[in-house]
Amino acid sequence: MSELKELIQSADWKSEKHVPVIESADKVKKGEWVKVTVTVGKEIPHPNKTEHHISLIEIYFHPQNEKFPYQIGSAEFTAHGASIQGPDTSTVYTQPTAVLSFKTDKSGTILAVSYCNIHGLWQGSKTLEVL
Repeated sequence: MSELKELIQSADWKSEKHVPVIESADKVKKGEWVKVTVTVGKEIPHPNKTEHHISLIEIYFHPQNEKFPYQIGSAEFTAHGASIQGPDTSTVYTQPTAVLSFKTDKSGTILAVSYCNIHGLWQGSKTLEVL
């Protein structure tokens, strides 16, 4: 039996189109809002077709010295060119990008997971220092 943690893949986002890229400040003051943008396919565009697409990004924050992360947001992407006429016949597409803001009094790690309908789960991470 597989464990979910064994199925989550990671790589350098500059060479792998499935890895969620996290953009945010590196350092913030306690209680300051942190704007986070997560994109899949930033350096190398990911296909966005009915048969191959990103359908989900989930974003978490794992404070230092705490056992579990907090889910701080999620986004579903449901328009990939399909219509009643068939695959890739629509002009409506969603871009796999999620933007949110959160605040914290602790340093930690921002984590993002994306889901590709063909290649599964992918993870990205970024350290956040709180001063």
